[in-house]
Amino acid sequence: MSNQKKQWGAIIVMIALFAMIAFVTNLCNPMANIIKEQGTISNVLAQIGNYGNFGAYLLMGLPAGMLISKFGYKKTALIGICVGIVGVLIQWASGFFDPKTSGVGTIFSIYLTGAFISGCCMAILNCVVNPMLNILGGGGNGGNKFIQIGGVFNSGAAVACYILMGALIGDIAKRKMEGNPVTMADATPALMIALAVFVIAFIVICFTKIKEPEQAPVDLSLVPKALSHRHFALGALAIFLYMGVEVGVPNFVDKYLVNEFVYNGKHLSSEISGLLVAVYWASMLIGRFVGASIGDKVSARAMVTTVSIATLVLVGFGMFAPTDILVNFPGVKWETMELIMQPVPIGIFAMLLVGLCTSVMWGAIFNMAVEGLGNLTSIASGIFMAMVCGGAVLQFTQALVADSFGYLASFGVVIFCAAYILFYAQIGSRVSKRAE
Repeated sequence: MSNQKKQWGAIIVMIALFAMIAFVTNLCNPMANIIKEQGTISNVLAQIGNYGNFGAYLLMGLPAGMLISKFGYKKTALIGICVGIVGVLIQWASGFFDPKTSGVGTIFSIYLTGAFISGCCMAILNCVVNPMLNILGGGGNGGNKFIQIGGVFNSGAAVACYILMGALIGDIAKRKMEGNPVTMADATPALMIALAVFVIAFIVICFTKIKEPEQAPVDLSLVPKALSHRHFALGALAIFLYMGVEVGVPNFVDKYLVNEFVYNGKHLSSEISGLLVAVYWASMLIGRFVGASIGDKVSARAMVTTVSIATLVLVGFGMFAPTDILVNFPGVKWETMELIMQPVPIGIFAMLLVGLCTSVMWGAIFNMAVEGLGNLTSIASGIFMAMVCGGAVLQFTQALVADSFGYLASFGVVIFCAAYILFYAQIGSRVSKRAE
């Protein structure tokens, strides 16, 4: 408790960074709707933002751990923010090109470069935020509680991202009929907000005192040592597959509603779909708030077991429920504070509730995976971050299935991921040995 009192400034900064990570990362999903309007684009190609963003984790995961070992958490966070500013500016630059004159390939190349650099930033910041919140909370259930608190703000930022992007994109079909094509420049306001947040965070961190925990020197020779801890190695795979659940559900529910679901003779607009999918992230916010309030009383293992079972039930039901049975799902038009009730298939209703389940998975899996690693935590955190590349691999896999068999069938990928997470919670997370 005394450590927490001394470092409230560091705690607040880490939580703010957690929120910033979510806002920038989640830009990729609604951006996919913009990308699909640049030409005849498949679901696989439309996900290039996710490929760049999450693929960067594979490159930067271990180097981020090394940066922490060499420069400490504060300087590493500042380095990460500088990288993020460059990534956002490059993504913004892709909006200056017209696909008719410059070619879709040019736009995609610029945007993919920016998404990749932003992903490097997210990998660095995640490598800072997760272990720091775990350490500031004292590890164990206390560390889990602090990570869940950070997750509350993470989810809140994700909600804001979907609502903002939905409002910016609006009704794509209507805009096309009016002769107003959707371009990459439509995302400019969201990117400028992200840029402003990066700059503010940089200034605040510069003036925040952060007590650096002791870390072992990090080099690649420590990777086998960290992976020799069975519960950590299996936990790294769990976080790889977790990304398929967290990102796959809202991303492909959004694509289903915009491209396949028909209500009153037409597809939903990106704006309405964005408002509905934002409820998924709002559910994560609620779930993380609950997780934070009970995180020091309920074990991470119990949390993950419960929510992984619930995920299997909800997604399985969503895949096979009749699509002609519609129920009202809520959304909020935040600019007017108007509650909307949009009829959606009952299975989609169930899938959007998965946010309540994914809410505590990340923090709890991390908490279990680094248990007993001691001064190997920084290299372990780097490996952990590298596994976030699962967000790219599994989005690619789900997009392939969606192109071949339809959006609903693609959620079989999510089922597989959730089943492994249940195995990890029950069996794989048992600590077999601790670092000396």
